[in-house]
Amino acid sequence: MDYTVEFSSHFTKSIKKLKKKDKILFQQVQNKLIDIISNPSHYKPLKNVLAGYRRIHLGSFVLIYKIEEKTIRIISLDHHDKAY
Repeated sequence: MDYTVEFSSHFTKSIKKLKKKDKILFQQVQNKLIDIISNPSHYKPLKNVLAGYRRIHLGSFVLIYKIEEKTIRIISLDHHDKAY
């Protein structure tokens, strides 16, 4: 199935900062985004208040996204302490 990917303004802001500060983590995020597009249901679904969202841990950071029909919405990339 082909998906459209949408990035939230929060994610866009975070990724721009990350590109300047940590190029290795930035590359890891890019690789995970490719993985998400090819198999969005692979990663762990969240529960309770965040039900419907999924997450990927990248070191001490968490990438949160949501699958809606044919759209993948990339919500945020935050430090674990701030993500939840």
